[in-house]
Amino acid sequence: MTKTLKIDFVSDVSCPWCVVGLGGLEEALRNVGDLVTADIHFQPFELNPNMPAGGQNIVEHVGEKYGATAEQSAVNRAAIHARAAEVGFTMKTGPESRIYNTFDAHRLLHWAGIVGGQAELKRALFDAYFTNGQSPADHDTLVAVAEIAGLDGAQAREVLASGRYADEVRAAERKWQMAGISAVPAVVINDRYLISGGQPAAAFEQALRTIAAELEPA
Repeated sequence: MTKTLKIDFVSDVSCPWCVVGLGGLEEALRNVGDLVTADIHFQPFELNPNMPAGGQNIVEHVGEKYGATAEQSAVNRAAIHARAAEVGFTMKTGPESRIYNTFDAHRLLHWAGIVGGQAELKRALFDAYFTNGQSPADHDTLVAVAEIAGLDGAQAREVLASGRYADEVRAAERKWQMAGISAVPAVVINDRYLISGGQPAAAFEQALRTIAAELEPA
């Protein structure tokens, strides 16, 4: 019997390991076939909530936040690019890339969670930032990305211009922080099981099979 799993994928659209984690999760779900059906909800988490709209150079930012040198930053980027490629994602960030504020992107994702197309928007936002170098803080970019994801561009622009869903996004962020989430990606299944980090597909698959087995009737 197919088990339906509620999956909360807590992440930021500028988090490279979230790309890896989502790719691993999606591959795992394909691998388990009819064993489980996933009801996925993308939940907000801001890695840099105080980042100004114009953003900051990635090497400068990583140096300030983690103490990494430009050389260390380049090695880390190459490793993440390789992991992303393993899940079929092309990541093109480089030393001239920038880190941006992502709050408005999360407001748009909240809206998409209501009207439909949230997963498509999430993937399109990853493509825009990590592959195309676009800013998730720019409203014109966000509207274009929404349209790529199959959403109504005029409605997306109205959501962004109005400030709608700001309270809801902040409330959701507080909820997950209070639940102990301090790093992303964090994958929470059925409000009970936590899988942390950009895990490979095999790790997600094992977890999904274990959880499905635990849901077997006594």
